[in-house]
Amino acid sequence: MIVVTGATGNVGRALVDRLLAAGRPVRALTRDPQRAALPAGAEVVRFRPDDPAALFGAATALFLYAQAGAPDLLRAARAHGVRHVVLLSSGIIQEGADETHPIHVMHATVERQIRDSGLDWTFLRPNAFATNALQWAPQVRAGDTVRGVFANALSAPIHEDDIAAVAERVLLDGGHEGAVHRLTGPEATTNAEQVAAIGAALGRELTFVETAPRQAGPELFPHVPPQMLERLLRTFQETVGVPPEITGTVEKLTGTPARTFAQWARDHAEDFRAKA
Repeated sequence: MIVVTGATGNVGRALVDRLLAAGRPVRALTRDPQRAALPAGAEVVRFRPDDPAALFGAATALFLYAQAGAPDLLRAARAHGVRHVVLLSSGIIQEGADETHPIHVMHATVERQIRDSGLDWTFLRPNAFATNALQWAPQVRAGDTVRGVFANALSAPIHEDDIAAVAERVLLDGGHEGAVHRLTGPEATTNAEQVAAIGAALGRELTFVETAPRQAGPELFPHVPPQMLERLLRTFQETVGVPPEITGTVEKLTGTPARTFAQWARDHAEDFRAKA
């Protein structure tokens, strides 16, 4: 039995689908099972940390989001037989990184707690997620202009299913205990190029209009806490014109090359279409 936290998230849902297709039993944790719309083959369980037996009974492995909570969760998992935890961490954790950055602090803290838990562990450290582009979906549905910061900021966005494919191999193949896998997409792309790729997937011509960072607010970053936005904008500014890290980890571990952002845009075209 493999327990998947964040089972309705982008990576978690893709991982649930993959594990079920591989014929493995999956316990999908979600805070709202009635609305989760998870596959019938998954054992869907309400994520209640105060009922660890329901979460981890008969399980041997755990896929963990940093936001899911630790170390109590880790102690409960170990007490109920879990041996291996795979953490969806962050590529921000690397040598020379700003250790005061809020995203670094959150993920480094959970990594440390996992190392101290006595469980076998594997850390997945993806950099930019292609799904971050969904922040532009409301503007794309409304018209052909997308406002955003730093048109020439560079990243190598990774498809969420490529992260799930790596997690699947780590969970099923063995031999990854104590490993740290850095994950990226296969090529560098700017924000403006991403918007153009979304337009191509929709059969439209979209234009990226750069907005001054001081004018960026909740309308552009609705899910970013105000206290984190300024630091996040500085992080984005640091990527303007700077070639991003690109790894071959996805292909090395799965045998299939990482998908381009253009492919991601085609896979998610419906997310950008106006609803009838």
